[in-house]
Amino acid sequence: MSHHLCYAAGAEKPEAATNHRNGNSGKTVLTDDGPLRIEVPRDREGEFEPRLIGKHERRFTGFDDKIIAMYARGMTVREIQGFLSEMYATDVAPDFISTVTDVVLAEITVWQSRLLESMYPVIFFDALRLKIREDNVVRNKAVYLALGVRRDGTREILGLWIGNTEGAKFWMKVFNDLKTRGVNDILIAVTDGLKGMAEALAVVYPAATLQTCIVHRASDP
Repeated sequence: MSHHLCYAAGAEKPEAATNHRNGNSGKTVLTDDGPLRIEVPRDREGEFEPRLIGKHERRFTGFDDKIIAMYARGMTVREIQGFLSEMYATDVAPDFISTVTDVVLAEITVWQSRLLESMYPVIFFDALRLKIREDNVVRNKAVYLALGVRRDGTREILGLWIGNTEGAKFWMKVFNDLKTRGVNDILIAVTDGLKGMAEALAVVYPAATLQTCIVHRASDP
């Protein structure tokens, strides 16, 4: 507030100044250690914007991070609610938790559909087998991963896709998605020895060179 008004607390207000302090307003903020009551200073003209906690914010970012971390680990909204109540003695409504996770989902959607570079010298394609909660049941899923190497040598995760099993048919969907998002050319596609991979790649990127990764190449008879 002192910085905003351009004079130190307790100092005499400059004659040219038209704005000045106007007391405080209290609010409760959710933190990593539970609810915290704070007093936010106000100015007469209502122009002051707090830097650490915004005017309409009711929680620290760290509190959101804990909710997101639990959600990412497959906990349900009710389970997250119970954990926060037990650990922080904080009663958080289910719709509040959903609001936090929905913000992340919106960011993920933007990330998944972002435009990519027109050409990547090398893209690594692989799938990981992970346990993912779906309809309150933990299932084994294949997470498809595309790691691109840019022309300057830096790397970029181009996308993550989830399927029931790994197969060349699903990989073709991945290739088409990359094409739609602006990737017109791949010089070298590095993959494992999955059957049908070469044919799927040739449909979308016929000029790309398919290279089997060293680990899988070494295991080939």
